[in-house]
Amino acid sequence: MTPTRRTKRSYDSTRRQAQADATRRLVLQAASDAFAERGYSGATVESIAQSAGVSPETIYASFGSKRNLLVALLDLAVGGDEQSIPLLRRPGPQAVLRTSDPVRQLELFAEDISLILQRVSPLFEVVRMAAKTEPEIETLLNRMLAERLRNMQAPAASLRAHGGLRPGLSTARAADTLWTITSPEVFRLLTVDRGWSREKYVAWLTDTLSRLLLP
Repeated sequence: MTPTRRTKRSYDSTRRQAQADATRRLVLQAASDAFAERGYSGATVESIAQSAGVSPETIYASFGSKRNLLVALLDLAVGGDEQSIPLLRRPGPQAVLRTSDPVRQLELFAEDISLILQRVSPLFEVVRMAAKTEPEIETLLNRMLAERLRNMQAPAASLRAHGGLRPGLSTARAADTLWTITSPEVFRLLTVDRGWSREKYVAWLTDTLSRLLLP
């Protein structure tokens, strides 16, 4: 009888976790839609809960606050999944950093960053707008900008190590250039306002960074 009870508890625990994960995905999707349609201020926890088919208490229990819900969405957009893996340790950035040819590095970098920007840029626009009136979101924005710059220092340093920066260009200035040219704002200008495809953006980004950074 004891083995049977252990198996049942294990099964119940697995099923509960699957249900919790499914609920979390529903809430994140509902929040993403709400932020896109009504902005951060206009999207209430109550309306998100109603769209997801859960109670507001469920959202507060899982995320703690609307701000944390936005942060969870941003983390999901940056990484592409909910695994707790730092961005620079993910396959895309790792492929860039392991490559010794600077031209190929920029090609891989452009491809990978375009996929991230495709996911992140709509949410980044929400953050930009909310930061004007919400102090806690302004703090979040500043943290995001600083983190993006730190992440850009890795490919800049790798280019330097492989002789890929033009004479007189410091690693710090190269990181600033990567940070600016790959901003969500520039991505949206080209892919939304100009209607470029992601593939066209990747080609432009590769060419632009090659001209700005390489000898």
